[in-house]
Amino acid sequence: MSETTIDNNKECCKKHKQREDDEKKCLVNRLNRIEGQIRGIKSMIENDAYCAEVLIQTAAAVGALNAFNRELLSEHIRTCVADDIRAGKDDTIGELTGLLQKLMK
Repeated sequence: MSETTIDNNKECCKKHKQREDDEKKCLVNRLNRIEGQIRGIKSMIENDAYCAEVLIQTAAAVGALNAFNRELLSEHIRTCVADDIRAGKDDTIGELTGLLQKLMK
């Protein structure tokens, strides 16, 4: 990663979430599988695979990303959102509704 990217990440990520090792491992494993799917799709293109076959694999990758998002969103609501509401941070509801709007595009 370049220094610019690292600086930009620091600027955009003002909140942090301390994840349990099991949760982190599960999420990283899912992302590794998705990364493998994307590499496979790239290889299919490089090897002139038939369009329909590539599209089927792309749909599978999109489905995997959606499943990842559902799992992460569920955990976010159970932990971050619930904790913030208990602490009286009502702005979390606005943040959550904005997040849901972005995810439903």
